[in-house]
Amino acid sequence: MTISIGDRVPDGTLTEFIENAEDGQSAGPQAFKVSELVKGKKIVLFAVPGAFTPTCTNKHVVDFIRDAEQIKAKGVDEIWCVAVNDAFVMGAWGRDTGATGIIRLLADGAAIWTTALGLEMDLIARGLGIRSRRYSAILEDGVVTQLNVEEGGEYKISGTQTILSQL
Repeated sequence: MTISIGDRVPDGTLTEFIENAEDGQSAGPQAFKVSELVKGKKIVLFAVPGAFTPTCTNKHVVDFIRDAEQIKAKGVDEIWCVAVNDAFVMGAWGRDTGATGIIRLLADGAAIWTTALGLEMDLIARGLGIRSRRYSAILEDGVVTQLNVEEGGEYKISGTQTILSQL
């Protein structure tokens, strides 16, 4: 079953590559409980099929980097990008795109959280395994208040223009 507006996101673990040890946080891959990350926060979340893939890299993440200040000015605490990749890949993608420090790049390496959301897609036949569908959402204290799920390989409704109009 796919998550819907009004639902609380399931708990799970997402991993983030931390570039520098600070505030008691070690550098390298660090696991975080979703329930703790969302508590009391307004979060804009977007998910992509994969780091370093063309649309994800050249359009989706670029748009969120470009519009991050406008999004945060509307009361958003954090912007997340979730992909079914490992934390090392997400960290490298953040460095490569300039997203590090602007967007939290969160890895769902085995697609466990993505599957719990009901937003996985099977790309095994194309050599990509189980991946996330492309979507964006607004979460308030862990509850989905907006959800924009793309069809197929499209990038029409999950970008920053839609999110900015919904905030």
